[in-house]
Amino acid sequence: MHRTTKSCCSRWLRRAAALACAALAALAAGCAAEAEPQVLRVGVALYTQDDTFIASIAQELERLAREQEQTGGVRIDLSVVDGRSNQTTQLDQIDNLIGRGCDALCVNIVDRTAAAVLIDKAQTAQVPLIFFNRQPVAEDIFRWERTYYVGARAEEGGMLQGRLVLEAWQADPALDRNGDGVLQYVMLEGEPGHQDALLRTEYAVKTLTDAGVEVEKLASDTANWKRGQAMARTLQWLEELGDGVEVVFANNDDMALGAIDAYQQTQRPLPLVVGVDATAPALEAVAQGQLYGTVLNDSSGIARSMLDLVLALGAGEDPAETLPLEEGHYIWLPHRPVTAQNLEEFVS
Repeated sequence: MHRTTKSCCSRWLRRAAALACAALAALAAGCAAEAEPQVLRVGVALYTQDDTFIASIAQELERLAREQEQTGGVRIDLSVVDGRSNQTTQLDQIDNLIGRGCDALCVNIVDRTAAAVLIDKAQTAQVPLIFFNRQPVAEDIFRWERTYYVGARAEEGGMLQGRLVLEAWQADPALDRNGDGVLQYVMLEGEPGHQDALLRTEYAVKTLTDAGVEVEKLASDTANWKRGQAMARTLQWLEELGDGVEVVFANNDDMALGAIDAYQQTQRPLPLVVGVDATAPALEAVAQGQLYGTVLNDSSGIARSMLDLVLALGAGEDPAETLPLEEGHYIWLPHRPVTAQNLEEFVS
């Protein structure tokens, strides 16, 4: 009888212990499940990763996403794809990103005339769409309430570039190489039909003429934002124009650096060269006295604003309540001029 009681007690204790362990395990699993961070899947479609400025935005977005994971308790799964300057390729990539269950899309569109097609795809899948750097027309942006644009106003970049040249022209008579009182310039433009290329070109020159400066365009051509193409165009102009160019306008820094490459290769004296974007290589060229100036196109601000939009949308919030949205769709970042005089602010 005594042995039976001891055996029953022993079995009861083992069962109680097993139940306690199971309960603790279940509790631990429940706590672990509660502690699992929210996961946001974000597709990032670039027109090309060869563009220095666009690559810097993607890199900054990745850095900010990792930082957010450490501090915000949200895991951000970025999928970055390269459209290789082909709109058909990019549309296929968008289909793939939507099919993989992305919660938001950040798109640097190849051809902004294709924006409506892309917006329809996102709307059908109910995936918020954030365009950046390449601005679709307003009619497309307003096509769906969850379509956004993050970037800087292209005309402002052109105006500031023109102001850089105006101040230098007024301060240094030696820039007028032939002494005729007319500013002779060449213009390296981005790709045909691109809004930033058109507006930067227009407003850079308009800023000078509005200030009463007489200008003469010696040549202009597209170089598709690329350093190598800009170098080739400039080499051709040097053969035709010699040292007659007093200012080289470039719609972006890569093309400005390409022009500088051409002058260095031919060992001709550099004219005044200005760009737009304030990329790291451009800032180095400013420090070396090769690039007179550039205009900050805030890559960090663009990345930060896109991530803030993604986080707000992922939390089910109205972005207009916490972010500086204009007209419910636009976040505008300011441009800033950069020369050797204020370079330290941007290098740091």
